[in-house]
Amino acid sequence: MGWGQKVVKGLKVVKGLKGLVGALVFYTRLPVAAQIPYEIDRIGRFAPVVGLLLGICLVIGDWGLVWLGIGSFSRAVLLVCLWCLLTGGLHLDGVMDTADGLAVQNPQLRLQVMQDSQTGAFGVMAGGLLLLLKVAFLTDLEHSQALIYSSGIYSPRFWALLLAPVWGRWGQVLAIAFYPYLRPTGKGAFLKAEMQLPIDFLWGAGCLILLTGLQIWKMGNWWFTLGSFLGGGTIAWGVGYWFHRRLGGHTGDSYGAVVEWTEAAFLGLVLVVEAMIDRFT
Repeated sequence: MGWGQKVVKGLKVVKGLKGLVGALVFYTRLPVAAQIPYEIDRIGRFAPVVGLLLGICLVIGDWGLVWLGIGSFSRAVLLVCLWCLLTGGLHLDGVMDTADGLAVQNPQLRLQVMQDSQTGAFGVMAGGLLLLLKVAFLTDLEHSQALIYSSGIYSPRFWALLLAPVWGRWGQVLAIAFYPYLRPTGKGAFLKAEMQLPIDFLWGAGCLILLTGLQIWKMGNWWFTLGSFLGGGTIAWGVGYWFHRRLGGHTGDSYGAVVEWTEAAFLGLVLVVEAMIDRFT
């Protein structure tokens, strides 16, 4: 490789790192130093990587709460609070706005309602139910550890916390890539405009392949890994498709709704897969 090619390759790496930092700034409230240069071009491709970093934070938070002796229900509540804190409620706001829009019977008015800064009754209910589901699933995962191994990296709860944010943001990548954006402008319009296929799939696919391999290596349970992988992929695609069918496409709000509902559904999936394996093996 000549010097010119090395320089070009180095510049691409630097640009990629700036994009990853930009994704952290856009998608999270992680303390990324303001002095670090970043770019927001094509940051949608980094969403699953951001999800992995969030999952690591949740796992560390869970271990810390266990060390402090916090009970399972309180720990689940605190973890969901941490989840919201890490993202600044960015995607939860999309859940509520999307729910308000879908509550309108006239499809022509849905986008207008979703743009309203005031949250309606259906939005409050949707946000509350989502948080309750996450707390319930995490609590039950704590009490049903008999399936494979009891604690740490071998527990289904560990993998649920680590993988849920990744699958949620993979669902967002699929929604951005395959469905039309419904507004000429908006907080998610640039994500759609800058998506480049198939290259922008590599970051998310790489994360999922890496984590699946690690899961097989550490847990040694093919059925659990296969169930969570196939189920996670189906949920990530299905949630985005459902919103597309209801809205005719996607907006920035529905991108956030895809993330949150995919995360919650994946937690429930892990609980179901664990229970089924425990029953039939």
